[in-house]
Formats: sequence, C-alpha cells, structure tokens
Amino acid sequence: MRMAASHATETLLIRRATAGTRVPVILIGTRRIEYSVTVGSSRRYTYFRFRADKTLEIVLPRGRKVDLASAIRNRQTWILKHFDEMSQSRRILDADQVMFDGEHLKLVFEESQEKEELIHDPVRKEVIVRSSQRSRVRELVRRWFLRETSRYVVGKLETLSAVLGVKYRRADVRQIKNWGYCTRDGRLSFNLQLIALPERLREYVILHELAHLSEFNHSSAFKGRLAAFCPDYRQRERELDKIVTL
Repeated sequence: MRMAASHATETLLIRRATAGTRVPVILIGTRRIEYSVTVGSSRRYTYFRFRADKTLEIVLPRGRKVDLASAIRNRQTWILKHFDEMSQSRRILDADQVMFDGEHLKLVFEESQEKEELIHDPVRKEVIVRSSQRSRVRELVRRWFLRETSRYVVGKLETLSAVLGVKYRRADVRQIKNWGYCTRDGRLSFNLQLIALPERLREYVILHELAHLSEFNHSSAFKGRLAAFCPDYRQRERELDKIVTL
C-alpha cells in the first residue's frame, strides 16, 4: 500500500514491507521511520510507541479492523515530534561505543576464554571488553559503572551536602529507573549509570536529591532552593532528558 498526504511542509509516505524490502517504513519529509505492527490486548484502542532503536511500534486493537494508513496519518504530528526528539538523544551504550564522563568512547570486544575484564583506555578513548561471549559486554559495563559511580557519589555528596547545609541518612548506588531519589527519612539512591553523564549533569542529579532533604516535593520552594545552587537547572534537565540509558 502507498499513500501520500500533506502535513504542513512535510510529505507522508507509507510503505508496507514487500519482497524487496525487509521492513515497512514511513517517510515524512527526509525522515525514514521503520515500523512494525502487532495486536494488543485492548479491543478499542490503537497505540503508538517508539522503541529505544527509534523504530515505531503500532499496536492494533484485538478483533477489530483498523485502517492502518489513516491511523498513521492521524498521528503524523506525534510521530514526527517524538522521532525528532529521539534523533537528538544520546545513548549510553551502543554496539560500538559507550558513554563515559559525557564522552562517547569506542567499544572494542575481544573474545577471550581465559579472562573476563574491562579496560578503560582514556588516551586512545577506548573501552576494551574481554570475555568469552559478546553478550557479556552489557554486564561488564554495568559493573564498571557501578564502581566508578560509587566513587564519584561518595566524594560529591560530602562536598555538596556541606554547600547546601543538609545531612543525609545514608546513600547507595544501584540500578534504578530514575537518575536518583530521596526518601522522607533521608536515604538517597543514585543510578549506577551516573558516571556516564557529563560532570554538570551528574552534579545536577546530586543537587536535586540533596535539595529534597529540605523540600520533599517539587513545589516553587523546592525549585527556588535548587535554583539558588544551580541557576541553569532547567537547561540541565532538558539535556538529561535526551540521554537514553542502558
């Protein structure tokens, strides 16, 4: 099926997979968006969502016929907006590179049956991973991040808690959904991937959680306190939103 429609200055083309193409695509202007179609559990709604690799998943309602071309055309603005946002994002780990201290380093896998290790070479801007299986790369990177983030957080918390004049009960570093969080009893937790970020974003995350020790909310009072120590916090938040985690 092929369909053309206009939206502002963009042109929409929908191409189904054929014998000569591996996957179906949506063409909006110069954007080429691969998509897949599945059937969900809902019997009423059609859902659109992007995967981390920027491919679009369209989930159709079960037991109901849907005009796919019309559904895509109706969501064209949403599709374009989210695709462009994801195109500007920075992934922490890809097949051939890993982010560390805000910089993308070349990721080199070397098969080894004798030793499993990760070596960071800052001079050559490489991270060498030796293991018997390539699938182990993610886990070894995760362990590296855990060690380095823990070292960073210990020192930074001591400095910034003194600056803000607050005390925390305890802190830990682990795999969590958010970059950090604070509990009412003063316990702080930070994402083990923190060390992948540039220093200014790592610092923002810690300042944010320390500020919660005084204002356990996101009220104007909290924002005012955060702004007193991090005047450009809104810009840092926007930069942080563009980071795609492991």
